[in-house]
Amino acid sequence: MNFRCELKKVVDDSYDIEIGRSLQERLADDLKCGLVGRKSKFAVITDTTVEELYGRSITEMLRSEGFSAELFTVPAGEASKTRAMKEKIEDAMLEAGFRRDCAVIAVGGGVVTDLAGFIAGTFGRGVPFVNYATTLLAAADASVGGKTAVDTPLATNLIGLFNQPAKVYIDIDCWKTLPERQLSSGLAETIKHACLADSQMFEFLEGNIGEVFAGSAYACEYIASKNCEIKYQVVMKDERESGLREILNLGHTVGRAIETVSDYRLLHGEAVAIGLAAQARLGESFGYISEANRQRVERLLEAAKLPVRIPEYVDRDELLHKLYTDKKVRNGRLRFVFQKEIGDIMQFGDNEYAKFVSEDEIAAIIKDM
Repeated sequence: MNFRCELKKVVDDSYDIEIGRSLQERLADDLKCGLVGRKSKFAVITDTTVEELYGRSITEMLRSEGFSAELFTVPAGEASKTRAMKEKIEDAMLEAGFRRDCAVIAVGGGVVTDLAGFIAGTFGRGVPFVNYATTLLAAADASVGGKTAVDTPLATNLIGLFNQPAKVYIDIDCWKTLPERQLSSGLAETIKHACLADSQMFEFLEGNIGEVFAGSAYACEYIASKNCEIKYQVVMKDERESGLREILNLGHTVGRAIETVSDYRLLHGEAVAIGLAAQARLGESFGYISEANRQRVERLLEAAKLPVRIPEYVDRDELLHKLYTDKKVRNGRLRFVFQKEIGDIMQFGDNEYAKFVSEDEIAAIIKDM
């Protein structure tokens, strides 16, 4: 006997990204207008750095508007993006009486939005969530696409799910409180987007990187908008990373590996910057990018106060081994995404955007760096 369950459905995961300044009141207004349906109980998830800057004020604002809100705080840094921390927050939410009648608000950078989005996707078999991005890195990398994940001892982002938020708020005023190193980290993903999709954006960054550090309203709004636009154009065509979306991993094969091997002494963007330099050098050896354009990539990264060389404390052999934990590996073989000059990406076949690379080829680049 056979019984078939017909469960075909059409899901609309569309959402808005609002770019602006001092958006806390907008968040409250949207929630009152039904952004997450009739939910009135909110778990605000943040980290120890953002807690005092924005986490507490947003929680208190929600309470003043008549909502029930509790603040859940994790230690700042990539080390908090783990299954153990996810479990700890979930247990705290359960103990505080949260059930399926709640929604999650992530207030922070990429670590917080990744962790909170994953929690929201599984808590009570799924509750709505909102991202209130406070860093340039979150604005560039975490605001579009719905990827949520935690890290494992083996590698970063291997456990997670696709979970789209109800809305994303990119509050550029928050960037004023970022340490320079964190701003630089976010610029790495911004430069990555320019390398793979927009030569005019790359030229803008070459001429205006100092304006970003100075907090120029025009420069910051420009890069926030461009980051969202470029990533959206990719994700819209390939939400589940069946092909094209791999291009967003430009620089990440070496980047994620070096981030892990450094024991997170390097920020995500710093590791990605080294990865971008590595793929450009390897791409130059294959004829995908000229020496002049490779040098432009490295100069822009350096202008953004990012590293383009592997630190001495990173073990090269361990780094090579760690490359094999990358999600793009196929049948034990390394695959790399490459930019095509500046503002374009290499394609190696029908819906194929990564190239098999031998260990010897990348080892030579790593040794040189």
